Amino acid sequence: MSTSYTPVSYDVREVIEDQIAKRTHGKIFFWGEGQTVDEQIGRVEKLEEIPGQGMFITLDTDARIRIDRIITLFGKPGAAYDEYDAFANQCLACTAGVPL
Repeated sequence: MSTSYTPVSYDVREVIEDQIAKRTHGKIFFWGEGQTVDEQIGRVEKLEEIPGQGMFITLDTDARIRIDRIITLFGKPGAAYDEYDAFANQCLACTAGVPL
């Protein structure tokens, strides 16, 4: 898991800004501490860059999530979706060939 901010494509920021404009409310899944998947429910209020830390979204619940750690945003793949998919497949590969 990455602890330093990884810049995300403009497309990801555009999806976030679109959801802010639509005032969408729902679930966001993201990488939390360590290798855990966390979730928050709410509406994205703003997208902002915090110098030295990266870009974050802030929800109406005051929760703040770094955008490069978002797995899904209201059911849409986020910047960390490929990392999550690779992690899930790696776990399956670890048990391949091991009898149950």
